[in-house]
Amino acid sequence: MRMKWMAVGLSALALGVAAAQQPAKLSVDTTQKTADVSPTLYGLMTEEINFSYDGGLYAELIRNRTFTNRWPRFEWWRVVTQGESSAVVENGDSGPSEALAKSMKLVVREASKGNEAGVSNDGYWGMAVRPSATYRGSFYAKPAGVGTAHIRLIANQTAATLAEATVALTDGDWKKYEYTLKTGAGVVPGKDNHWEMTFTQKGSIELQLVSLFEPTFNNREHGNRPDLMKMLAAMHPNFLRFPGGNYVEGNTLAEHFDWKKTIGPLVGRPTKRTSWGYTSSDGMGLLEFLEWCEDLKMEPVLAIFAGYTLNGEHAEGEALNPYIAEALDEIEYVTGDASTKWGAIRARDGHPEPFKLRFIEVGNEDNLDRSGSYIKRYPPFEKAIRAKYPQLKLIATSWQHGGSPDLVDDHYYQTPHEFFDLVHKYDNGDRNGPKIFVGEWATRTGSPTPDFGAALGDAAWMTSMERNADLVVMAAYAPLFTNVNPGGMQWSSDLIGYDALHSYGSPSYWAQVLFNEHLGTQVAKSQAEGVGNRFFWSATVSPEKKVLYLKLVNASDRPQSLTLDVTGAKAGAAVTNTMHAATWYVTNAIDHPETIKPVKGTTTVTAGSWKHVVGANTIEVIDIPLK
Repeated sequence: MRMKWMAVGLSALALGVAAAQQPAKLSVDTTQKTADVSPTLYGLMTEEINFSYDGGLYAELIRNRTFTNRWPRFEWWRVVTQGESSAVVENGDSGPSEALAKSMKLVVREASKGNEAGVSNDGYWGMAVRPSATYRGSFYAKPAGVGTAHIRLIANQTAATLAEATVALTDGDWKKYEYTLKTGAGVVPGKDNHWEMTFTQKGSIELQLVSLFEPTFNNREHGNRPDLMKMLAAMHPNFLRFPGGNYVEGNTLAEHFDWKKTIGPLVGRPTKRTSWGYTSSDGMGLLEFLEWCEDLKMEPVLAIFAGYTLNGEHAEGEALNPYIAEALDEIEYVTGDASTKWGAIRARDGHPEPFKLRFIEVGNEDNLDRSGSYIKRYPPFEKAIRAKYPQLKLIATSWQHGGSPDLVDDHYYQTPHEFFDLVHKYDNGDRNGPKIFVGEWATRTGSPTPDFGAALGDAAWMTSMERNADLVVMAAYAPLFTNVNPGGMQWSSDLIGYDALHSYGSPSYWAQVLFNEHLGTQVAKSQAEGVGNRFFWSATVSPEKKVLYLKLVNASDRPQSLTLDVTGAKAGAAVTNTMHAATWYVTNAIDHPETIKPVKGTTTVTAGSWKHVVGANTIEVIDIPLK
């Protein structure tokens, strides 16, 4: 009986393989448009999670630069003593501003030339040091007798000084000091380094907002890491949804994203606890988000606080009025000219020109609102915003909204097979109701960044969104970033990984790059017959460039043979970009960042139909010239 069962099983398997290898047909008629592709289809979603800003995109190297009140108060800071020198740190009684009213006080008991004492900071799991680079720093200080500050970048393993500067201090009240560190051409790139400030005289000094920035993208003051910004630019994002996510809501009403506390000089920003268990420096404030959009030519999608927090604390009725006023002021800060109150404040902050704004998202994931209050909270926001800014498009974050939003935000965190089952969800969706913003989505396999199986799930889902790009008008993968060091991640899987020195794109990142880089303006009519149940496709056309972008996803472990019949194709060579892996478990990592990435090639297109094979576990994009 057992041998007979095995024979039957093997026979069935052989039939299955044979069936999978039977040529299937994919027909594309480039002369027939089924929909226009939304010009905002692919964008970015961001929030402070996984050390995305502090310890990530935001180029600050000093960790805990404002000496937060959490225990231990001076976490990430150490006392430095050379020779027989002696020093201690204690709580400072004052600070340079109302927002930063406390400080760290260094008391130097014994010190001399060659026997210095001070403090050090090792950053976010190290500090990136590169050759021939300029680092710009600053700090607020209230000195008493310590004289000149000696500031250095030092290699952990060798104690070699990689860059140094001196700052003459003036005894008295609080004052801001600035310094520059320059590395030599012979410095070897590395991250196992730390920052020191030491003194040769006895005395004391209170310190606050101690800062050091590595070189930034577009040389913006207090700006972003160039490597991460360049990776984002390669995705060709059309918009940025900010500031979150849970980061908008906060754990309590007092901890929600209060944008007014994130603008102006850094010394006026109080910092706050994030929803993911660590402190935000508030360096990435409202204006910095907008400048991020400006640098990458993205459209801002502004998420406003809607009176509900992660612990369920919320406001209703008249208690919503302060938050509605806060939202209206925020929109004025973004869009108002210098004649308006908040437009003038933005100009004071260094950006006289208003920003273009079309989309406002009211709240975050209010489908998870345990109080059921969103149906009462959303309408007052809609009424107030439409009355003052009728041109803006509003996004609701629950289908139970009680209003008339222009878009509704759907979120999906799925396994590959779950996404395979979802690819037809929007095919017959209501085209007369609100449009769809897939504001967060990801295939969640692999950690800390997705594996190739996740990339296959992502690509399958993106073919669905492209085919329905008249209904799904915006989409953003989430989370965007993670610091890969132990303790740096709170949520897997994440699109881009990094440490202090290096960064890399996951297979899912490269799928995103491919899909947005090869996207037309019209959806072409297409139909498949006889393909496997893990084969997916989309076909978009650029009439201006006379190109069909044909995306083929084979998530099966067997090759998919096809007969391609493309009406309007021009015979000749077509460019291909292919991603492939032997198994779903193959991935990229900080020490092997390019195991999976697109490989460029060509294929031959003939008049009429032609044969084509999509390999097992393969994502392929073919740019087919049109007549």
